[in-house]
Amino acid sequence: MHIITPDQYRVMLARFTKEVAPSRRGFLKGIAAASGALVIGVHLRPVEALAAAMTDGPMPNAFVRIAPDSTVTVLIKHLDMGQGVTTGLATIVAEELDADWSQMRAAFAPADAQLYNNLLFGPVQGTGGSTSVANSWEQLRKAGAAARHMLVAAAAAKWGVPAESISVEKGVLTSGNHSGSFGEFAEAAARLDVPKDVKLKDPKDFTLIGTRLPRLDSTEKTDGKAVYALDIRRPGMLTAVIRRPDRFGATVKSFDAAAAKKVPGVVDVVAVPAGIAVLAQNTWAAIQGRDALADIVWDEAGAEMRGTAELLDEYKKLAATAGLPAARKGDAAKGIAGAAKTVEAEFAFPYLAHAPMEPLNCVIEKTGDGVTIWAGSQFQTIEQAVTAGVLGLKPEQVKIETVWAGGSFGRRANPPADYVAEAATILKATDGKAPIHLVWTREDDIKGGYYRPMFYHKVRAGLTADGKIAGWEQQIVGQSFMAGTPFEAFAIKEGVDGTSVEGAADTNYDIGNFAVDLHTTQVKVPTLWWRSVGHTHTAHVVEVTIDELARAAGRDPVEFRLELLKDKPRHTGVLKLLAEKANWGEKAGTGKGRGIALHESFNTVVGSVIDVSVVNGQIKVDRVVCAVDCGIAVNPDVIAAQVEGGVGFGLGAALHDEITLDKGVVEQANFDGYVPLRMSEMPKVEVHIVPSANAPTGIGEPGVPGVAPALSNAIFDATGQRLRSLPFRLEDFKA
Repeated sequence: MHIITPDQYRVMLARFTKEVAPSRRGFLKGIAAASGALVIGVHLRPVEALAAAMTDGPMPNAFVRIAPDSTVTVLIKHLDMGQGVTTGLATIVAEELDADWSQMRAAFAPADAQLYNNLLFGPVQGTGGSTSVANSWEQLRKAGAAARHMLVAAAAAKWGVPAESISVEKGVLTSGNHSGSFGEFAEAAARLDVPKDVKLKDPKDFTLIGTRLPRLDSTEKTDGKAVYALDIRRPGMLTAVIRRPDRFGATVKSFDAAAAKKVPGVVDVVAVPAGIAVLAQNTWAAIQGRDALADIVWDEAGAEMRGTAELLDEYKKLAATAGLPAARKGDAAKGIAGAAKTVEAEFAFPYLAHAPMEPLNCVIEKTGDGVTIWAGSQFQTIEQAVTAGVLGLKPEQVKIETVWAGGSFGRRANPPADYVAEAATILKATDGKAPIHLVWTREDDIKGGYYRPMFYHKVRAGLTADGKIAGWEQQIVGQSFMAGTPFEAFAIKEGVDGTSVEGAADTNYDIGNFAVDLHTTQVKVPTLWWRSVGHTHTAHVVEVTIDELARAAGRDPVEFRLELLKDKPRHTGVLKLLAEKANWGEKAGTGKGRGIALHESFNTVVGSVIDVSVVNGQIKVDRVVCAVDCGIAVNPDVIAAQVEGGVGFGLGAALHDEITLDKGVVEQANFDGYVPLRMSEMPKVEVHIVPSANAPTGIGEPGVPGVAPALSNAIFDATGQRLRSLPFRLEDFKA
């Protein structure tokens, strides 16, 4: 559902590109010493520091608050949906501040793109693309170092000693017989000018970064104090659920709400662009009211009526023709024509739901001359702009209170801000008389669209007589989720959506004759990035094909890859560590198999080795070993957890997950039909991190792409059969 056009959205988004007004900066400096707290905010465009005081909470222009009790609160501009950014970003500040970990706290920053924009996204506050630590690395190091500098200066003035004589360790400042805590100097430090240039630590001197620190969110998530959008309760609040059409692109023409309004607890029924909203005093009443709606007539003139089989057939026909060039090197056709051996393969990938454990939901309330939204907000700037467009407000009149989110995998970050827009339309339709809590059920989530697109790949590759790759041709067919959004201008070049071909068109393997084409299809099923985006399918195709070529050449898959990556030290480093830790040279044994995959995504290289067993004709994943180069490991425990989670996520997609259509209607509705990986299926996972002195790169998504191809290669090793398309049909195997 598009509430506003891309052009309207761009106009709204442009309001966020202005720099902070000089008068505002002057005001902040003027109140900097108003109370006993030190707050630091550091910007890299332009590089400057802002200091301001606070009394009862963080002000919307700071990253670091040091309170009189010596606690250090880091304002987190990103959403933490389980990936651990609250811990990771707080670690960066604590390191440069030389704080004790027990002092550290985290709080979500307000929605303010002028101060809290993602430095890799431009003038947008948002979380995605595994950018949280990468984009905040230098920014938060400077914030912590600036705060330390000011505390030291305040202590030096009070003690009458040179600043150089003061050491800071675990939150305590010391010089000779003098000693004091952060809190003792917070007020005095707040009166000082914030340094524009600060010296950052040499990585060899890190004491917190690189260690396994306890997560800051563990306790409150264990004792139930953590607040999610589902926990929000507002005076007079009504819960809303929406009856949406069964086919994408359909709209409501008419319905009978009489029976729904008779359900105890139901307050109102209103038509909105997304469908029919039922408002009630609680969730159960709203669901019952929705079930009682009668005589619904949908206008399906513009709806998607094709099923999965018809779409796949169309995709295969497109793959037999030339597409738009996404990559060209040498002469692939000539290389294949002269090859001693050729390999041809087809790969099909289904639509995939994100299926976070906390389904989409948010609370919206009319407050003052604007509104306040409580949500696990992943794209605050976009949600402000879209909500403002729906309600006829200015974006700055939309206040967003970001709370914890129970997963996302990309679903909460979408250009139309669909579920937030739905809540706003309901508030508008009811004249803002009561706060609205919009709740999606699991069935709404599975059937509600914004899936990872369905894709089809066709590959032809050849080998020379001495086992070198003679040529590689690849056709990719699928939908673009960037077309028609404000991201189209930078994501689509000469008709090619970079997110559709990433991981294939830019492969790191040295292939002299290489060609990749893209066919972008037009289907009315809403699609969106899904954990690791285009790499979810391209990595699988490339790594399975590389493995097949290695075996056709009579080469060891690791040695074959090393030769193709001889000029890629990060990749070869990961591959060698992986082979060592997985004991790659060992034989798998009868009825067992071992497969390998290596892939770079989000500037991080991950290698995976999977061991499988064939049990009664079924495949059991026994062990997964991963090696990772993600730059400096801010918190190895969080990195390991993210890779482990990526393995589970990838295995679920490889073994079970698919969204299928029958005449345009989604056939799955809950976890009985869209099956996540079960705990009993989760194998032992080992994660090994390559030591690095380089700046951190992404880690939330790179653990996913290599799972399916490593599993496919292991299955071949165990059975001699190639399974290429996902999900794998294990019942086809014979022990």
